[in-house]
Amino acid sequence: MGITDQPQSPGTNAPTIGTVSLDVAKEVIAAAERRATAIDTPMVITVSNSEGNLVAQHRMDDAWLASVDISRNKAYTAAALDMPTHDLAEPSQPGGSLYGLQNTNQGRIVVFGGGYPLKHDGDVVGAIGVSGGAVDQDVDVASAGVDRFEELGA
Repeated sequence: MGITDQPQSPGTNAPTIGTVSLDVAKEVIAAAERRATAIDTPMVITVSNSEGNLVAQHRMDDAWLASVDISRNKAYTAAALDMPTHDLAEPSQPGGSLYGLQNTNQGRIVVFGGGYPLKHDGDVVGAIGVSGGAVDQDVDVASAGVDRFEELGA
């Protein structure tokens, strides 16, 4: 259980990049789900790899259908930009330095809280995205997943 290596592209000498394993993703999702249950808010919880591609996703009973895409896009955003999605809220407002950012990447960029990169030895190896409640609830539940990831030492 831990970080797995992604295969190198054929014909390149680029180093392999570690990514979140499925076992770790399941642990992260379970911790986030426990927190969502504790605050009585059904959520969709997504874990992506370092490139923002899906590793695992879980939709709790009665979680909003729209949260499936939103949680996946939060994970994508956190991985792609190497930052929590809530850090994008202010600079993406009209007049901000990142205004319009949410309209890039085929609309996959999310500029409100609930997404965090997952890092190992300072490198992004994955991300978590959570959707289903108010933004502060999404942040809270995603944080529980990040805490579990860090506990695992993944």
